Amino acid sequence: QVQLVESGGGLVQTGGSLRLTCVTSGIVSKIDSLSWYRQAPGQQRELVASIRDDGTTEYAEFVKGRFTISRDNVKNTVYLQMSGLKPEDTAVYYCRLRLDPMFNLGTLYYWGQGTQVTVSS
Repeated sequence: QVQLVESGGGLVQTGGSLRLTCVTSGIVSKIDSLSWYRQAPGQQRELVASIRDDGTTEYAEFVKGRFTISRDNVKNTVYLQMSGLKPEDTAVYYCRLRLDPMFNLGTLYYWGQGTQVTVSS
């Protein structure tokens, strides 16, 4: 059974830093990408950053230069280092796994339960 467990959220002041961690388990097929999304109250869930199996990264414009996504393939873990945090970064942050459709016929997407990040002004 595929599981994603996020941790590392919390309360931080404007300009502070946090590192989010997402530990994955139960994956028996090829991964296409691991991503971080966030959802603020009353808002749609939005992509923050993504890292593909080949290491290619993608960032939303609003976090470029402030957040860094990285991955430890041995530990099956993905990280999101966040710095220069702003109140508008306040949201629940979710980890998402996308399996490679070339090797999977079933469910491709899996989500973690989320971790709350609150940035005070």
